[in-house]
Amino acid sequence: MKAIIYCRVSTNKETQETSLKRQEEELTQLAARYQFEVDSIIKEQASGYDYERDGILEVLERIKDEQVEAVLIQDETRLGRGNAKIAILHCILKEGIKLYSISHNGELQLSESDSMVLKIVSMVEEYQRKLHNVKIKRGMKRAIQQGYKPEKNLKNLGEHSGRDKIEVPIEEIYKLRKNGLTFAEIAATLRGFGYKISKATVHRRYQEYIETLEGVE
Repeated sequence: MKAIIYCRVSTNKETQETSLKRQEEELTQLAARYQFEVDSIIKEQASGYDYERDGILEVLERIKDEQVEAVLIQDETRLGRGNAKIAILHCILKEGIKLYSISHNGELQLSESDSMVLKIVSMVEEYQRKLHNVKIKRGMKRAIQQGYKPEKNLKNLGEHSGRDKIEVPIEEIYKLRKNGLTFAEIAATLRGFGYKISKATVHRRYQEYIETLEGVE
């Protein structure tokens, strides 16, 4: 089993260098106690209220490795403070990663308030996912009702199945817009066919296409 060791101090003072070294030593011992193979040791000096930290972003990237099963920390405040802490905890736990801390001498036990907030965040995220799927289905249904035939218009879909499409089907955006769909519905519809595209991008590409048509005329 692999684990990531994460150490953080909040300032760049020389005295904090000792704290970082101590955290690393203690967490290495904790890893050995629970028979974890240390995947990586990530250390940084940054405020816990800042979530744009190179170190914590590296942690969030490394936990996607299937062999990584745990993150070892001195205590939960090392991950972050305030809302940043909750957001980072959520990102780690939803990946099925366990947290071990020196303060708990083992697996981290969340406070009742943190557990409650994380449950609420998970519920909101789940409903957002459901709403997103509903928007996709609604957009596709409305497009088909207006005569849009995805199997005919979105050619070569099978050749790129499971892959992200880079090119935006601008003519399809134009057709869907003419059929009365909103830019949000068009974006949702195209995402349903594998195109990673936002409402803003749809709107921008549509305007560019219209300007091009006007220029030709």
